[in-house]
Amino acid sequence: MTVNIEKRTIKAMIEIYCKKHHGFDSFCPECKELCDYALTRLDKCPFGEKKPVCNKCKVHCYASDKREKVKEIMRFSGRKMLIKHPYLTFLHFIK
Repeated sequence: MTVNIEKRTIKAMIEIYCKKHHGFDSFCPECKELCDYALTRLDKCPFGEKKPVCNKCKVHCYASDKREKVKEIMRFSGRKMLIKHPYLTFLHFIK
């Protein structure tokens, strides 16, 4: 999976979460900051294009507080991704 697909996936997940929990159509300031952080971490990933999905990775790129927030967002948005973004969900599962 390319880094660009992972970026699209995390952005979509945060957007789904923010819309439901914070009432914003795109991103509230807190979610925008988290999204920017996640995208920056993906850009700096030492594995580059060969990066595994985060839960199978040996290197933890996120600070612990942000890692917990992203886990919460992924748990919430994961099921909804299948309906809202089936292609991204499919690519994530095959990885």
